[in-house]
Amino acid sequence: MEIIAKRIRELREGINLSQKKIAKKIGIAQPSVYRYENNIADLPSETLLWYENYFDVSLDYIFGRTDKPQGKPFKYQPKYIDELVDKDKNLKEFVEMCFDPKSSMNDRLKNALLQVLSEKKENENQ
Repeated sequence: MEIIAKRIRELREGINLSQKKIAKKIGIAQPSVYRYENNIADLPSETLLWYENYFDVSLDYIFGRTDKPQGKPFKYQPKYIDELVDKDKNLKEFVEMCFDPKSSMNDRLKNALLQVLSEKKENENQ
């Protein structure tokens, strides 16, 4: 991906390292770094993790999902929960009635309950 190539080049250049020096640190050949930075070859997952750890940035940043080096914050709201619950509208309406919408913990508690109920329902159907 082009954004990955751009980001790893920017990280390297940001600390004034040559391709040769970073290749030595990673334990690969300099032409590999050239190919990665010019989007000619894909980085192996081990190399991606090396960049993440060495530069202390998130993979979200390297993959271009965010411009924040620390990464994208997640709310842990898996889409599969909504898909399972949407199949049973009565269940969703019941859970909605049980929680105070003004509570800061409302969404977390509600999602946890919906997940447990969905898993129980799935197990009963098997």
